[in-house]
Parts: sequence; C-alpha cells; structure tokens
Amino acid sequence: MAFLEIRDLRVVYKLPDSGLEIAALRGVDLDVDRSEVVGLVGESGSGKSTLAHAIMRVLKPPAYLQSGRIYLDGVDILSLEDSIFDKEYRWRKIAFVPQASQNALNPTMRVLDHFLDTARHHGLVDRREVEKRAAELLTATGLDPSRVLGLYPHQLSGGMKQRVLIALSLLLEPLLLILDEPTSALDVVTQAGILKVISDINKKLGITIIFITHDISLIPSIAHKVAVMYAGKIVEVGPTGKVVNEPLHPYVSALISSTPSLYADISAVRPIPGEPPSMAEKITGCPFWPRCPYVKDVCRSEEPALHQIDNRRVACHLWRP
Repeated sequence: MAFLEIRDLRVVYKLPDSGLEIAALRGVDLDVDRSEVVGLVGESGSGKSTLAHAIMRVLKPPAYLQSGRIYLDGVDILSLEDSIFDKEYRWRKIAFVPQASQNALNPTMRVLDHFLDTARHHGLVDRREVEKRAAELLTATGLDPSRVLGLYPHQLSGGMKQRVLIALSLLLEPLLLILDEPTSALDVVTQAGILKVISDINKKLGITIIFITHDISLIPSIAHKVAVMYAGKIVEVGPTGKVVNEPLHPYVSALISSTPSLYADISAVRPIPGEPPSMAEKITGCPFWPRCPYVKDVCRSEEPALHQIDNRRVACHLWRP
C-alpha cells in the first residue's frame, strides 16, 4: 500500500439556486509513496485545488464529497470524525499551504505570533520551545529569524511571506505537505529560491510533498513523479523524466509544447487549440477529444480508463491494451 492512496474520488459543486451540479473531480486515482515529491499539473479548472481541499477535508458548500476513499498510511481519513481529524491529522500529519497564501497571514500579528497561535491551538504551550522551533524552520527556509520573527506581514516581500508560510506549515512536523501554487505571482529568481527550499525540506526531513502548479516547466527541478489532470481526472502519471520527455497522452504533449523555454526555439511553441470542456455538462467520451489531433471514433463515445504502460499510467485509447 502506498503512503497516500486516493481511490475514485468524486467532488461536485451544487449551486443552490439552480440546482446545477458541476463535477470538479470525476473519479481521481492517485498513489503517492512516502518521502516522494509529486507534481500535480493541469490548467485552471482541472480540479487540482479541489483535490487538495478534499485531502485536507476543507470542502465547503456548495462543494460536497460524492464518493471515494483517501488512505494516509493505511488509515481512511475520510471516515474519521471531524474532532479526531482536526486533533490528530490537520497540521500534525497533513499540512496545507493554500493558493494565494501570501495573503493568508494576519496583518495584525507578527510572524512569531503566527507560530505561537498555531502551537497553542494544538496544545503546545512552551513558548521557548515554539520560538526555538520557529527560528530553526525560518533558518531552513533561508530567512533570518532574529529579524523576521518580529516583523508584520506588510514588512515582508512576497517571497518572504511564502517562506514564512512554508516554515509555519512544518511547525508540527507533518508527514504530508501540500503546496498549492506556491510560486505563483513570484519573480523567477524568487521562484527558484522557493523550489530549492521545498527540495531541501524533502531531502533533509523526508516529508512527502504534493506540489500543485499549472506550470509544467517547474516540475523537472523538484518532483520525482508527475500527475497531470484534465477535466477533473488524472490523464497521465509516472516518473517525471519519462512523462516530460516522452509524454504518452496527447494533452500532456500539447501542454509541454505550449510552454515557452529560454533555451528552445520560440517558434516551436504551440498553444493548445480550443477550450477545456464545461464541467457543468455531461462529458461523453474522452474529455480531450475536441482538442486532440489523434481523435478516433471511440474517443468520442467512450471515456478511457487509466491503463498501466510500463512504469506509468495513461488514460488514452491510443495506448489501450
């Protein structure tokens, strides 16, 4: 059994006025091994953040969990009572740095106060021990604790805020860290610094990490494995080098071809034609077929399952056994 196992996870957003249902996750299957860094990639609206919220059990109306199982270290965390999950798992075993997290810090609290407040919520009352731990974590993320601990959020740059939040997420030594777009809205130099911090955390502490991004070009520098989402499902998953250099799914190939590079010929960059399907409508066949250059009749009528191809899995009729 993998450290994290997600099975047939389905999440729907039900709009109260119209009764319209939007399928955000349509049966997600994913395995994450212990101490592994997995890059979760996809366009906006593909379901990446919803998957993170489902793992953290922070889905709020109009979203609701329709079905599925999530096992962490063999325990079905979706079946746990809220009080048990909050006390024993949230922040202690699973930590989450949400999207646009630079705005998550309380502007009226110093950095140290954020650490103390989080510690108190989980029963840690030894101020000296918390201060010592906070200083160690800030140092590990490349910040000077003697200066940063006394600052307010408005006195920090975007990159510093991101590092503070990563340090804060590690306060209770979680087993799993989920980072949702941690480098968005940052310049490329700061992005590189954040990626190094995440990589160092994984190597030194052995923490399992799910790194969520829409930018597949960031994945080779940090992730052991990549899972690509499209229309609420994972369409390809496997070792990063294999998926990035020899993609099997046409969507993954198109996603890579649409990404600019400093080293490649800019004229070779090709945008993906068309738009992703509306998740408010019933999807028939492969959700990518209207945009796919290799579409067959079966693609229009039958949605492919994830098939095992060597050491990776792909949901495409081209590769169906």
